[in-house]
Amino acid sequence: MASSGYVLPGQEYTRDTSYIESRITRDAADGWPVEPGRYRLVVARACPWANRTIIVRRLLGLEDAISIAFCGPTHDMRSWTFDLDPDGLDPVLGIHWLAEAYYRRVPGYPKGITVPAIVDVPSGAVVTNDFAQITLDMSSEWVDHHREGAPDLYPEPLREEMDEVMRRIYTEVNNGVYRCGFAGSQEAYDAAYDRLFAALDWLEERLTDRRYLMGETITEADVRLFTTLVRFDPVYHGHFKCSRNRLTEMPALWAYARDLFTTPGFGDTVDFLQIKSHYYEVHTDINPNGIVPKGPDLSGWLEPHGREELGGRPWGDGTPPPPPRPEERVPQEATPLPGGIAPA
Repeated sequence: MASSGYVLPGQEYTRDTSYIESRITRDAADGWPVEPGRYRLVVARACPWANRTIIVRRLLGLEDAISIAFCGPTHDMRSWTFDLDPDGLDPVLGIHWLAEAYYRRVPGYPKGITVPAIVDVPSGAVVTNDFAQITLDMSSEWVDHHREGAPDLYPEPLREEMDEVMRRIYTEVNNGVYRCGFAGSQEAYDAAYDRLFAALDWLEERLTDRRYLMGETITEADVRLFTTLVRFDPVYHGHFKCSRNRLTEMPALWAYARDLFTTPGFGDTVDFLQIKSHYYEVHTDINPNGIVPKGPDLSGWLEPHGREELGGRPWGDGTPPPPPRPEERVPQEATPLPGGIAPA
C-alpha cells in the first residue's frame, strides 16, 4: 500500500488523507523531540511518496541522524514487509511487517499501512506517516543536523508561491495519475485524464524557460514532481492509462526530468525494477495476471538534456551531496546509471 484510497462504483478514486500526524520537532510539541539516532525512516523504493523522503534525507545529509529501512517492492494484504533483509526482519526494529509498528502506536490501526513512516526505535511505534509534512520537517526541524552545504529546499521568500505550486502538483499530477488508474467509470476516468494532462501542459510551459519549478535552484517542489515523472513512462502511461503521450514526448518536462535524474540525490535513488514490480504485481485489480513489462528502454535517461543553457544554481549557496553509502545504493541492474550512482 504505497498509498491508500477507495473507489465507489461509478465514481472517481479518492485518496484517504487521514494520517498519523504527530510531528518530530525541536520543541517536542507533540511529544516527539528531534533526537539523532532515535528514529527510523521506513520506505520502499517503489513508492513515489517514500521516494520523496529518500531524496530529501540524502540532499540534506541526514543519514547519520535518521536511519533508513527498505521494504521490498511488493506486499500482502497485511502490510509492507522487510523481505529484502535476512530472515525477513528489519535488523533494527526486529519486525517482519510494518503493520507491527503501526499497531504499537494504535492497536488495531484501521487505516492503510503506508510508507513512508517514521518509527520511534525505543518503543517500536510509528510516529508519523504524514509524507508531505515529513519532508518539510526534515528541512526545518532537523536543520541543526543537516550536512555542511545542505541546500535550502523550502526557502522562506518562496514559500507562498511554492505551497500553491506543490498543492497543484499534488492534486493534479501526483494524485492525478492514481485518479486515472483507479477510476470507477469511464466518466470518472475521462475527467481525471483531462485534469492530469491540463496540469502537465501547464508544467511544460512553466519549465520551458526556467530550469527548476521555482526558478534557479532545486527545491522541495522539484522533488515532489520528479518522483511522479520518473514513474510516468514505466508505469503510469500504460498501467494507469495516462496515455495521451509519453513523458519523452513533452520536450521541456522530459529534459527537466533528465536534468534532475542525473543530479546527485535524484536518479541514484530510483530503482526501476522495484517500481515496475510493485505496480504491476500488486495491482491485480488492474493487471490480474501480474505480468511485468520488459520495457520501456531506459537508456534515454542519460541523453544530454541541455538544461544548463537556462543557467541557474542547482544547490543555491550549498553543495551537492556525496555519493550514496554502499548499503543504500540502488543495484546497477535497476538503473541505467553506471553503478547506480548519478554523475556529479
